Order: sequence, then C-alpha cells, then structure tokens
Amino acid sequence: MLERVQTWPEEDQEELADVAREIESRRSGVYLLSDEERAAVRAGMDAARRGDFVPDDEMDEFYRLHRRV
Repeated sequence: MLERVQTWPEEDQEELADVAREIESRRSGVYLLSDEERAAVRAGMDAARRGDFVPDDEMDEFYRLHRRV
C-alpha cells in the first residue's frame, strides 16, 4: 500500500500524512506539526507580539457557531 501512495496526487499524500500524524500523536502523546501548521503558529505568535487580536465580538460569534452541545 505504501508503495502505491507514491503514485497518488500530492494533495492525497498530504492528507494521508495528516491522518498519520494524528494517529502517531494519539499513540505517542506527542503531536508533530506539519510545516504549514508550524508557519501558522509562527504567524499567530508574531501577530500576538504586535497586539493584533480578533475583536471580542468576532470571537463570541465564532464560539456561538462552533460550540459543541
């Protein structure tokens, strides 16, 4: 199966890698960030250092929409 994965489109290979990272983190208790996730974290940290935060009303709406019941 792993040999066939190499013939898949890059998008599908990345999706498989995401699932594999989740499985590995569940088994080991350690989650390894993808390059994309690492860049997003760095961008968020840079924004926080600059004081760029989402307004409270936008966060309230986000939580209202995504709250698990």
